Amino acid sequence: MKIGFIGLGNMGLPMALNLLKAGHQVLGFDLVKTQLDAFAAAGGLVAPDAATAAKDVEVLISMLPASKHVEGLYLGQTGLLASTNSNTLLIDCSTISPKVAQAVAAKARAAGFAMIDAPVSGGTAGAQAGTLTFIVGGDAKAVERARPLLGAMGKNIFHAGASGAGQTVKVCNNMLLGIQMLGTSEALRLGIANGMDPKVLSDIMAKSSGRNWALELYNPCPGVMENAPASKGYAGGFGVDLMLKDLGLAAENADALDANIPLGKLAQALYAAHSKAGNGQLDFSSVFHLKKVN
Repeated sequence: MKIGFIGLGNMGLPMALNLLKAGHQVLGFDLVKTQLDAFAAAGGLVAPDAATAAKDVEVLISMLPASKHVEGLYLGQTGLLASTNSNTLLIDCSTISPKVAQAVAAKARAAGFAMIDAPVSGGTAGAQAGTLTFIVGGDAKAVERARPLLGAMGKNIFHAGASGAGQTVKVCNNMLLGIQMLGTSEALRLGIANGMDPKVLSDIMAKSSGRNWALELYNPCPGVMENAPASKGYAGGFGVDLMLKDLGLAAENADALDANIPLGKLAQALYAAHSKAGNGQLDFSSVFHLKKVN
């Protein structure tokens, strides 16, 4: 297939490269030149702007930072809905507000497009390995049309429901992940304060009732897990500010629906304090080093 890919960041670039490996022709665009250079070096075709990346392609994939970027890309007089062929399947893999995903999809449908929201779980390691989980919202026919491409970038594809459902599940999942990482960090810090070896403590808890993804696959304590960001100076991975953004989406969604999420809002406050202390660009597992909050 001929595919347009807009947003070649830490997640988007390896996803686009996996599409290249699967034999697709991929025309990519990003605002950061170094990302475009890396894409070109791997055999990707570089577009001078987003409109060119979306022109005459069978599928357009976007992977952008926030709701405002997705709205800006697709909507308005200069948005892609006004300039792209309506036969193009639109796949937005960004993590954004469910409400915004529903609104953009509705306008896409009104303009004759098939569009799905397909946020991902699995982090940069999953993006590089092609083992991401896609959580998809949208029409079943559009999901099936997208499935071969999603399968080139991921291992699990879940159709969560109508437009916006993928974003709803992603927001819930990331809220839980943020809470898990805080709890895991606290348990490890308490054990270390008592003289425990964090690796021994982690191994025991991973086989006990406290087991969780953060503990087993993304350990926040340096030196416990060789390939985790914690053992690489918390570089790369999923940034504190990105987690804070997702927790903000969860809080916004909960307020709109009068849903009670006290732990989610406490997690939001703690990650905000960690970010304010200068750690916003570090991996979110760096919350292991969260300063005492009064």
